[in-house]
Amino acid sequence: MKAKLRKEHDSIGEIMVPADKYWGAQTERSFENFKIGTEKMPPEVIRAFGYLKKSAALANNHLGKLDEKKCKIICQVCDEIIEGKLTDHFPLVVWQTGSGTQSNMNVNEVVAHRGNEIAGTNLLHPNDDVNKSQSSNDTFPTAMHIAGAMEIKNKLIPAIDGLIETFKKLEKENKGIVTTGRTHLQDAVPIAFSQEISGWRNMLEKSKEQILAAQKGMCELALGGTAVGTGLNAPKGFDKTVADYCKQLTGMPFVTAKNKFHALTSQDDIVFSHGALKGLAANMMKIANDVRWLASGPRDGLGEITIPANEPGSSIMPGKVNPTQCEAVTMVAVRVMGNDATIGFAASQGNFQLNVFLPVTIYSFLQSVRLLADCINSFNKKCAVGIKANKEKMHYNLYNSLMLVTALNPYIGYENGAKVAKLAFKENISLKEAVLKLGLMTEADFDKVFKPEKMV
Repeated sequence: MKAKLRKEHDSIGEIMVPADKYWGAQTERSFENFKIGTEKMPPEVIRAFGYLKKSAALANNHLGKLDEKKCKIICQVCDEIIEGKLTDHFPLVVWQTGSGTQSNMNVNEVVAHRGNEIAGTNLLHPNDDVNKSQSSNDTFPTAMHIAGAMEIKNKLIPAIDGLIETFKKLEKENKGIVTTGRTHLQDAVPIAFSQEISGWRNMLEKSKEQILAAQKGMCELALGGTAVGTGLNAPKGFDKTVADYCKQLTGMPFVTAKNKFHALTSQDDIVFSHGALKGLAANMMKIANDVRWLASGPRDGLGEITIPANEPGSSIMPGKVNPTQCEAVTMVAVRVMGNDATIGFAASQGNFQLNVFLPVTIYSFLQSVRLLADCINSFNKKCAVGIKANKEKMHYNLYNSLMLVTALNPYIGYENGAKVAKLAFKENISLKEAVLKLGLMTEADFDKVFKPEKMV
């Protein structure tokens, strides 16, 4: 059955649009002209536009530029967008105009058409009313900051906090257990397992601090700069007023950017913020690798910890279980690092008064936030909470380590210590046996100072 169409028009002319959709001519032209990839404009950006357009309507009304009826209808539709009720009416792909103009117009057209449906009359115009006091050049950068800042606060930070709490619990549970330290993938001096876990915890705490520090720039909004940063066609005070409404509606500390020329053409706030996300990805890569190394085996690896067996690990080897949650984390980490390169290149391409790599920038940024939050939650619930120390294997490896000879340095010297380690390794004997064989200490003196559990 052929879909019903309706006729719409824009400055280029007339075009047919699906009758059951709220979008208009400009959205349809973009939909037809950019059949590129499967990546749609992220829903977080559309939701951010809901807050933006509602804030703009309230600011315009407050400043006497939009009447009460129009303001009320725009706000009502924006609430539907924020609640996700109009998702099917935002079909555009990421690979469109680099300014995001077509997605801004998509929102304007949907708000206008849905608003007119609610009003029962042709009340709203997408440009004259919904886009009043705005330009795509200041709305899209603003939507990027709103979306990025909110997703970090609402999804990523809680995920980080959850894993931090798990590590704190594991620190307490494993207090008193001493294991082998390792540097360069080689045996090193002893370390308490709780100390090793505390390193993981503090990585996350540091990443959280850095991510939150970057939020300050993400909470500066370009709105009010309009086309090139001069604020043409926006009433005096619009920038501050609309930022205040954004703050009220979202609960986020949004403020107007002090320099709109910078806010429109530069993406360094997002670059800085994503740098902190890359730092988190690097830390998660390290933690995941540590966990899967320590859990390697179960018999022919380190085997010093066990992790939950969530699913079979092989289609050919019965009983095999793999560290799959760790592997998922490491894949996310390299994706985030790739996104960081994309964002860095995109941010470097601003020309004159505008950067035109905006959709790919925010797509990459939000993907990083989403993947990090999801993988941290998954790693926490499906792996970290189930980490158990294999005390027997830790004890065996600890007492079998040649690097415990380091504790003897103050008594026999570095060079004699090296002789002890080499002899013990060559003849496959204990450090004690090597010390006695070389005549460097008495058995009583060795037993008095050689206490691995006290070396941490």
